[in-house]
Amino acid sequence: MSRVVALGEIMMRLATPGFARFQQAMPGSVNVTFAGAEASIAASLAYLGIDSAFVTALPQHAIADACVADLRSLGVETKHILRTPDGRLGIYYLEHGANQRGGNVIYDRDGSSVAITLASAYDWNAIFAGCECFVISGITPAISRNAAEVALIAVQEAARRKIQVVCDMNYRTKLWRWEPPLSARELATQTMKTLLPHVTVFVGGASDATAMLGVENSGDHRALATQIVRQFPNLTHVAMTVRDGSSATLQCFGGTLYEAATQTLHTAPPYSITQVVDRLGAGDAFTAGLVFSFLQKSDPQTAITFATAAGCLAHSIEGDYNYSTREEIESLMQGGASGRVSR
Repeated sequence: MSRVVALGEIMMRLATPGFARFQQAMPGSVNVTFAGAEASIAASLAYLGIDSAFVTALPQHAIADACVADLRSLGVETKHILRTPDGRLGIYYLEHGANQRGGNVIYDRDGSSVAITLASAYDWNAIFAGCECFVISGITPAISRNAAEVALIAVQEAARRKIQVVCDMNYRTKLWRWEPPLSARELATQTMKTLLPHVTVFVGGASDATAMLGVENSGDHRALATQIVRQFPNLTHVAMTVRDGSSATLQCFGGTLYEAATQTLHTAPPYSITQVVDRLGAGDAFTAGLVFSFLQKSDPQTAITFATAAGCLAHSIEGDYNYSTREEIESLMQGGASGRVSR
């Protein structure tokens, strides 16, 4: 069976109930789950039946135990998660957007275990044993200088073993601040340009590419993908989400996949989402759907259609993890978008 390894930070997510603002919900009850881009990808893949492992560092206490148990309950392999005496569990607070009011995320993750644990603490030989695909995102190197060094060594170790390396860019302007006086964009560009020579599959939105790589976005996805491949000729594919939202709760979600070898752009028809339940994690579901399709040896058009359908369904599920089955995703691909009750 194909094995996928994802490395990154997993955090506690504290979300206000419904569409309440922070000031309305606190003091009071909040919804507690666990989340993180790479963890979401690993969880989605495990839910789709893929042998997936998640690598991170977590403190030694009961809440981190619950975090690991949550991943295990989804079928994610956790034996390479380091438990450290130093550091903390990161937290992010979420206020859902509605209509013309956008959502809001507040990060509290400085000094987290994964941010301060050195690359030498990880057993790369054991982590990559039997691995066919390695997944990381641009969030991990954004956390701290040390995390950026870990990310670089991880992609180098994977590339040295000729493992497919998938990087979901995930530009987060609030995180890139560990190298003042560089701006978030300058630091992101400088850092990601050291990682991408070891990456084979680029995933992101057009805004990620323009913000982190400095490429021009004319609205032409083929031209944009061509610019990216020209900068990083080791890339075999460039996948992009295509999002057009008229409000926080009304979104249009599509995707494209560019094959470098054939210079072909494949496009998935966009979905109109009229009632967004939870937007966070949709891009992770898209990436997981793409990785799943690659492992299934799907043709490029099927791969981008499956990834886009997975990302679409993630908008209907509360929390960062995409609890959508392969059958549900394939049903949506085939036109099953009525939302009828399955009886």
